[in-house]
Amino acid sequence: MSEGTETTWLEGPAWLELGEGEVHVWRAALDQRPACRKALAETLSEDERARASRFRSRSAQDRFVVARGILRNILARYLDLAPAQLRFSDGRHGKPALAEDMRCRPLHFNLSHSADLVLVAVAPRAVGIDVERVRPRTRLDRIAGRMFAANEAARLRALPSRERLDMFYRCWTRREALAKAQGEGLRLPLSPFDTAGDSGDSGSRWTLLDVDAAPGYVAALAIEGGDAHVRLWDWRLQADGE
Repeated sequence: MSEGTETTWLEGPAWLELGEGEVHVWRAALDQRPACRKALAETLSEDERARASRFRSRSAQDRFVVARGILRNILARYLDLAPAQLRFSDGRHGKPALAEDMRCRPLHFNLSHSADLVLVAVAPRAVGIDVERVRPRTRLDRIAGRMFAANEAARLRALPSRERLDMFYRCWTRREALAKAQGEGLRLPLSPFDTAGDSGDSGSRWTLLDVDAAPGYVAALAIEGGDAHVRLWDWRLQADGE
């Protein structure tokens, strides 16, 4: 990563301020102890509990509860509120945001999870994050030709075979992070964007950065504008009085 990024993950404090040029990235495991899952579940809204219940498997329900509970716990540290007090609204294409009457300060966020890892990005400007666990894939050329811009797909084809899987995931996570930052989901047009080069200024009003999330994972961060100082935090549930 660049743009003034701290490269060491530190344990996140119980309360945080977000500087004007800062972007905070939080890392947590979805596999939490039952007591932690219970505490997180108690902070969710009735709507979130209903959404969790619609998942068919218990493991999927638990993952949703933990991810949403961690998101609430993290955002509450910036807003000086109890996690259960937070209310959300859906923006264009379903991107979640704080409810309008809770936006006492500019606070944007985005969440992504894959396998057992969840990342949450928090910033005073639009931000998107994506993480993927690296798994062997076949037909990379076919997927890239359908999902990537033409120059991205060409760069991928030109790489030695041993480097292609890593570059595929880097392009994928950068593109997804950018789409999420813009609130477009997978509707992001392919042709104008080239994410196959070095991370940094994307050539538009967005900055793309790779995130060293964990062994076996690839992650990327998209930030509106430039001159971002990225700080990395490890999440854990704070006990009362900490």
